[in-house]
Amino acid sequence: MADVVTIRDLRKTYASGFQALKSVSLDIREGEILALLGANGAGKTTLISAICGLINLTGGTITVGGHDVITGYRGARRLIGLVPQEISLEPFEKVINTVRFSRGLFGCRRDDAHIEKVLRQLSLWDKKDAQVRELSGGMKRRVLIAKALSHEPRVLFLDEPSAGVDVELRKDMWRVVEGLRRDGVTIILTTHYIEEAEAIADRIAVIAGGEILLVEDKAALMQRMGRKQMVIELQTPVQEVPPELERYNLELGPEGTLVYSYDTRGKRTGITKLLSDMAAAGLVLRDVQTRQSSLEDIFVDLVQGDAR
Repeated sequence: MADVVTIRDLRKTYASGFQALKSVSLDIREGEILALLGANGAGKTTLISAICGLINLTGGTITVGGHDVITGYRGARRLIGLVPQEISLEPFEKVINTVRFSRGLFGCRRDDAHIEKVLRQLSLWDKKDAQVRELSGGMKRRVLIAKALSHEPRVLFLDEPSAGVDVELRKDMWRVVEGLRRDGVTIILTTHYIEEAEAIADRIAVIAGGEILLVEDKAALMQRMGRKQMVIELQTPVQEVPPELERYNLELGPEGTLVYSYDTRGKRTGITKLLSDMAAAGLVLRDVQTRQSSLEDIFVDLVQGDAR
C-alpha cells in the first residue's frame, strides 16, 4: 500500500520557546484509517495543522500525494479535508450555500448531485435551506463534516469529531467514514473516545510531548501489549493475597477477589499451577472470569510509562 502522507523530522517551536513537535517522522498509507492518540497538549492538533499547511514549520518536510505542503501548497491542500475541533461557521448563511462555497474555494466545479449526496449522508438535506444560526450544536458539527467532504478530498482529518455530539451523529459519521474508506479515502482520526478508535482504526499512532511513541497495526499492537486478566471469586473473600501465592504477583480485586494477569503470547499461562496452589492453600473457588485489556488500557500504560 502506497504512502499518501510522508512526514520527515518535523519540528515546531513557538516564539515562547515551547516545542510542540520534536522530530516527528510518520508515513500514512493510502486508504487506511489511522487513529492518532494522545493526551491534551500532546501535539495532535499541531501535527494536523502542520500537515494541512495552517502553521509555519520550524523544520522538516511534509508531502501529501507527492505535493510539498509549502512549495506545492495548492496541490497538497486540494487533497485534504479537515474537520476541526472548533465550530466556526457563517451564522446567517444557508447550510447548502455554506457547503457549496467550500467546494468552490478549492476550485472545484459546481456539483449539486455531490453536495446533495453529502448532505443526505449526514442527515442535513431537510435543513439545507436553514440558516446555520438556527441549528443545534450537533447539526453545526454535521455542517463542518459536509464542508470538509464538499471537494471530494483523498485525505480526511477528523480532529475530535465526536466531542459534544449526540449518539445519532456519531453513528452517521462512522457510517460515512466506512463508505469513504471503501472509496479509498485516507482518514486520520483524533478522539477521546478510544473505544471508537479500537473499533474502526487500521493502525494506531500514539503521540506524547510532541513525539511519536509508536505507530503500529492495531491488531499487532493489542496482541503485543495486550494482557489478559483472570478474576477469581472465592467462596470466602480474602483481605490480602495469601503468602503462599506471592510468586504469582496477584492483585487484590474488589469484594475480596484475586486478579491474575498473564501474557497471551506465552506458551504457558501458569493458570493450572496457580489453581493447584490455591487449592493447596485452602482457597475454594466460586467463579472465574477472564477479560482482555482494551486499547484504552494500552494507551494509558504507554503514556504513563513515557511520563515516568
